[in-house]
Amino acid sequence: MSEKVGFVTMGDASGPSGDIPSIGVGVLGYAFMGKAHANGYKKLPYIFWPPAAIPRLVSIAGRSKDAVATAAQRYGFERYTTDWRQLVVDPEIQIFDDSGPNNLHAEPCIAAADAGKHIICEKPLGRTAAESKQMWEVVKKAGVKHTCAFNYRFVPAIRQARQLIEQGALGQIYHFRARYLQEWIADPEFAMVWRLNRDVAGSGALGDLGAHIIDLARFLVGEPRAVNGLTKTFIKERPAESGSARKATVDVDDAFVALVDFENGALGTLEATRFATGRKNMNTFEINGSKGSLSFNLERLNELEVYLTDAGPREARGFTDVLVTESFHPFYKNWWPQGHIIGWEHTFVHEINHLIEAIVHDQPIEPYGATFEDGYRCAVICDAIVQSSENGGARVPISY
Repeated sequence: MSEKVGFVTMGDASGPSGDIPSIGVGVLGYAFMGKAHANGYKKLPYIFWPPAAIPRLVSIAGRSKDAVATAAQRYGFERYTTDWRQLVVDPEIQIFDDSGPNNLHAEPCIAAADAGKHIICEKPLGRTAAESKQMWEVVKKAGVKHTCAFNYRFVPAIRQARQLIEQGALGQIYHFRARYLQEWIADPEFAMVWRLNRDVAGSGALGDLGAHIIDLARFLVGEPRAVNGLTKTFIKERPAESGSARKATVDVDDAFVALVDFENGALGTLEATRFATGRKNMNTFEINGSKGSLSFNLERLNELEVYLTDAGPREARGFTDVLVTESFHPFYKNWWPQGHIIGWEHTFVHEINHLIEAIVHDQPIEPYGATFEDGYRCAVICDAIVQSSENGGARVPISY
């Protein structure tokens, strides 16, 4: 066994008995997303019962031995390693989960695909469209199941919005406008982190937040024909470390805005920033159509505002705040009695269950889950917005 691998003592970690198979999971990354994904794997078996397979948390990888050892014990992994390559070659792992920084998406995922592992990779898929396309081409050739972790597709209210649009309830779509607003780097003294470094992150608010609303635009409205975009970096230098007088250069965007011309004739606006003081995680969109409108806010994720022009007498019409928690709403039959809300973390349970069912039953990830192709297409749009900004906001056609 490699010296880079450690074991955690935590009782019986063998696979489940009975007719339900287990599926081995290896996760790269133990911080924010590693924690969110691990929580999803652990909750899945008792929410989606009987599951297609019970996740077995085999190993977790991270660069700091002490931190990854602690994460393994905390999250319930059998062992840990400081070398992600150990996950790729481990015969007990069938799913490679890449929750690491953006510069550790391409190489590990490509290696995992070559080793025949099924893959879930956090967004943005790659730092650029070229990198994302390479990843997509490799997983496609390998014939493994692959998903880009756009978890907001698995919010019940957003899935309900998709179903209403598919049913024609909104008629012809005219507008899609979305905003993703956070504030966490608004303080100029906030020190450098990897998300502010282009070599590691690829982009700033565009890839971190904008990727989510770009994916939702494609998921709900359709493909864009062209974009016009502007990006902005407000704070170009920050403390290299917390409390340090030494400065480091910020070379990613702090915010972006974009106009979108959709192939179906709809118009869209997109905006994301990490400088919206007072906003913690405000991801909102509104869709307007010939027969009605939908409005959603992630900070009230169990609610969907719906307006339909033919819903009752004209005098009584108006937006209805629908609490999407009935047993017939998406995903809810697996959770609690009607009216009992769920949270952000549960989207990962839905997403991971979708992947495991696709693996066990050989079902497609698309159209409701996002594949590496979706991750690539999102990256193409992100790159087009940057290209437009570099050319004064000029229109840039979208070509995959």
